[in-house]
Amino acid sequence: MQYRGRRYRQRQARRSQGRRWAWIGLWLAIALLLIGCQPAAIRASETPTLVLAGLSDPKTFNPPLNQEFPHVFLFTARGLTQENGITGELQPELAESWQVSDDGTLITFTLRPNLRWSDGEPLTVEDVVFTYRDVIFNPAIPSDAKDGLRIGDDRQFPTVQAVGDRQVAFRLPEPFSPFLRATADYRTSILPRHRLADKVSTLDSNGNPLFISQWDTSTHPADLVVAGPFQIESYTPAERVLFRRNPYYWQQDDQGRSLPGLDRIVWQLVESTDNQLLRFRSGDLDVIGDSRPLRPDYFELLKREEERGQFQILVGGESSSTTFVAFNLNRAKNSEGQPVVDPIKSAWFHNRQFRQAIAHAINRPRLINNIYRGIATPQNSPVSLQSPYFLSPEQGLPVYDYDLERSRQLLESAGFVYNTVGQLFDAEGNRVQFSLRTNAGNQVREAIASQLRSDLGAIGIQLNVEAIDFGALVSRLTQTREWDTILIGFTGSIEPHSGSNLWTSTGGSHLFNLGPQTGQPPIQDWQVSDWEADIDRLFRAGAQEFDEARRQEIYGEFQTIVQNQLPVIYLAHEIALMAVRNSVEGVDYSGLSPWGLWNIERLHIRQDT
Repeated sequence: MQYRGRRYRQRQARRSQGRRWAWIGLWLAIALLLIGCQPAAIRASETPTLVLAGLSDPKTFNPPLNQEFPHVFLFTARGLTQENGITGELQPELAESWQVSDDGTLITFTLRPNLRWSDGEPLTVEDVVFTYRDVIFNPAIPSDAKDGLRIGDDRQFPTVQAVGDRQVAFRLPEPFSPFLRATADYRTSILPRHRLADKVSTLDSNGNPLFISQWDTSTHPADLVVAGPFQIESYTPAERVLFRRNPYYWQQDDQGRSLPGLDRIVWQLVESTDNQLLRFRSGDLDVIGDSRPLRPDYFELLKREEERGQFQILVGGESSSTTFVAFNLNRAKNSEGQPVVDPIKSAWFHNRQFRQAIAHAINRPRLINNIYRGIATPQNSPVSLQSPYFLSPEQGLPVYDYDLERSRQLLESAGFVYNTVGQLFDAEGNRVQFSLRTNAGNQVREAIASQLRSDLGAIGIQLNVEAIDFGALVSRLTQTREWDTILIGFTGSIEPHSGSNLWTSTGGSHLFNLGPQTGQPPIQDWQVSDWEADIDRLFRAGAQEFDEARRQEIYGEFQTIVQNQLPVIYLAHEIALMAVRNSVEGVDYSGLSPWGLWNIERLHIRQDT
């Protein structure tokens, strides 16, 4: 009987899947009529053109103010260095070289000769000094870039000064091992002093630098000056961002030809991954899965169409990005004196046994098999799998296997009780129910949220799922702080300190307990827990340490604290999958880089003759 039931469910699942793709086929026909001509017209206007897709509109054109991914700065912005998307090694970008003093406190960069901005003006060491000293290190300008550059117990910034026509020197208060990698972050992209210096020194009516409101998405593209391979040509909200090649970009290919190899990029704004699939299958997109791995059910469909569709699916191994559920542990009150989290729910969330019980209740084997179609592995650590500092379960990392009995035991030992129909209540008689929010249009996360609702229902918890616009989601996380739990993802890196904006208590993306932020209304009674203070200490120690074995110990302790305390619950490592037209050449794909087209300047379109 059990075997027959399984076979029946499998047949039903196949029929359901067949119906689903039949509906997608119908929508594809409609989509071809409605949207098919738009990218084709763009392609015909100028070649070579690459057509990509994003889920939502950009929120800013100002690099240090950005808090989302993907973003336009993948195309337009560049810093002193860049991380190789295959090896993870640091390589020169706007700086051609750097030297580190014997004591590790003086780092001198030499810029490439004859660098220019997209408006033709020279890019000089004064631009580097302006970017770091006047913008990133400016306490009046909010930027997550600050978090990765604060040094020592006193959280000091380096000093920076020009020491030659092409040399700029950073003096560090003490040795700081993550500094060089911080210069590869898009948030430390070099900014044009000749266009923005007066916006930093001039204040608005609220006493904030005008810089904070500069280069928002209403800015005319002609006013945006960049150093990356592409510049914004136009932006049509809810439709597309057009990029054109920056004729002054410094790189050349192996034959000495100026890069980038593409004349134009069209970034279509397509509100759901299903619609992105329709456009890719109809030939309107050149790539799908570049900013987030290809959905496993898409992989199953597209794999059968590779030859006919003239594309290939690239496999990059496990993705360095993370997907997790976070609890809102913020005990603060807003500017009106109201708690940002319902005190009843806050008491639940602050109970470590409650968080551990939820971790045990999540059926990750089912999640991996059903939602990821087996194309994923369990995720347990805040450090990317590719990092030499990753701590595995075999090395002692605590994990929470699916175990409903253990989950219920933890809840009951924490004072929660069940009624006769299996509903969970706290000791004061409050029904345990709370909301989970995620970003609309990301069908994988919406499917995960649906399963989480079922999983938590099995331990008597009512989970209310709400998928909202990504911009509204980010606003709740970074401004109002009004949310219960959230399902979201972060990009990864081989350097753990790159996550300091999330994990240090004063970080601008410390979402599970976000503290006071520059330029925002004040909050009251914000508290840092002892274990958060321990993580702060470990991040400072890891940044001061250059011995690799000792750094592994430090970041191993950090990972252990996170898994013991569970402010977030990690879910699954996606396998990096990306579909690319055969005509797109130069792609170098890996799961290490959060963006599959990390070497965008070296891509080109093969013109068939």
